[in-house]
Amino acid sequence: MAKIRVVVAEDSLTVRKRLVDVLSEDPGIEVIGEAADGKRAIELCTTLRPDVMTVDMNMPGMSGLAVTEYVMAYCPTPILIVSASTNRGEMYKTFEALAAGAVDVLDKPVGNEEANAWERKLLSTIKLVARIRVITHPKGRLSLWAARQESPLAAPDLPIPAAGGAGRYELVALGASTGGPSALVDILRGLPRDYPLPILLVLHIGAPFGVGFAEWLDGQSPIHVMEAKDGEPLPRPGEARVVMAPPDQHLVVRQGRLRLTTDPERHSCRPSVDVLFESLAVELGRRVAACLLTGMGRDGASGLLAIRQAGGRTIAQDEATSVVFGMPREAIVLGAADSILPLDAIAPALVAAARANAPERT
Repeated sequence: MAKIRVVVAEDSLTVRKRLVDVLSEDPGIEVIGEAADGKRAIELCTTLRPDVMTVDMNMPGMSGLAVTEYVMAYCPTPILIVSASTNRGEMYKTFEALAAGAVDVLDKPVGNEEANAWERKLLSTIKLVARIRVITHPKGRLSLWAARQESPLAAPDLPIPAAGGAGRYELVALGASTGGPSALVDILRGLPRDYPLPILLVLHIGAPFGVGFAEWLDGQSPIHVMEAKDGEPLPRPGEARVVMAPPDQHLVVRQGRLRLTTDPERHSCRPSVDVLFESLAVELGRRVAACLLTGMGRDGASGLLAIRQAGGRTIAQDEATSVVFGMPREAIVLGAADSILPLDAIAPALVAAARANAPERT
């Protein structure tokens, strides 16, 4: 079996040597190049065509974000961001890199980990990332400056019924994992700032980085994004906001309120998309429109089926636009999705759901 060929891009010699040493000890992995700056990282990617790149965010010459944007636009390669979650500025750049097409993120070691725990996590993540077939990410063809000129407030001006109208749906639920940050930015930017249906969101992202993700996403979205708080009332139609499950807590809806729990993981996930979706099927039934986005594994598939069986509107992202088609595919196999849509069609479908008195089946 062929070895996984890895390029390591890290300006710190100490950290780079540790990454190379850990990876080289695994017989199934070969480090084929090392880069201490962004320009060299791109040169190695384009000439060596590795199976995976590890990329640091803070590098001289070109930042890790600039490297990610270039690579995903011109030489698509699975990228694992190895970053410091303790640095807020670096953490925000990490989120931007994930939105630009990086596959996953791993926190840099801080020295208090269990023996070999970080090393095992690095190796397992590299092997996972290597299995992902990445696609060209057109956003990377824009300069960072130009991308930021696409203001998230410049959302489409689409007719939406006033709050309290006769619309059938009262809430939207989104679930995502690998590739989710980019997909979520696309969807939220495709909604008007006065979108009338509240949105509940579960994203699989590691606890060190999940802490600041809602705040970062809020800056990318025309609709206010916030973390859920235990016991707060379920937002009603007309209250435009996105409520996200915090790291390592399940988000559920019970008796008209948001509840956070530390119940056991589902599919090795907490928060779990299934846990949220199943609670919504019981609590709101046909008044929910739910969408399962890109992600590895099967979390969310049975929950999406429960919503469909309860009469709700269910959407799965299609294979062509999914970074990882695992979660949507599992839902489709179960018959949970009444629509299979490309990413750019999901926001319009949610706008249509906000208008609809009855579901449109595709």
